[in-house]
Amino acid sequence: MTDILVTTGNEAPGKKIIKILGIVKGSTVRARNIGRDIGAGFKSLVGGEVKTYTGMTKNARDEAYNRMVNEAIDMNADAIIGVRFATSMVMQGASEMLAYGTAVKLN
Repeated sequence: MTDILVTTGNEAPGKKIIKILGIVKGSTVRARNIGRDIGAGFKSLVGGEVKTYTGMTKNARDEAYNRMVNEAIDMNADAIIGVRFATSMVMQGASEMLAYGTAVKLN
């Protein structure tokens, strides 16, 4: 496995950025399902965390992150800086999770 530094910062501590390789990204689209919606509907009546959706969004973030890192590895990057996450609805009941950053070479 290749170790790659991933940071939300714009620098790599103790390292010098010698080349910007480009933007890397990873995304996944996840859809709700009727079983989760029924449970979430009941939970919304009493309040509190909707754990099925929490798990779904965590899995989506992990998948998007892993795809972003794999893209950087394919570019032979040493680090990804400026990492951000974004989400958007692509249709009723389905959302995209996007992870993106800048792949760089370090000295």
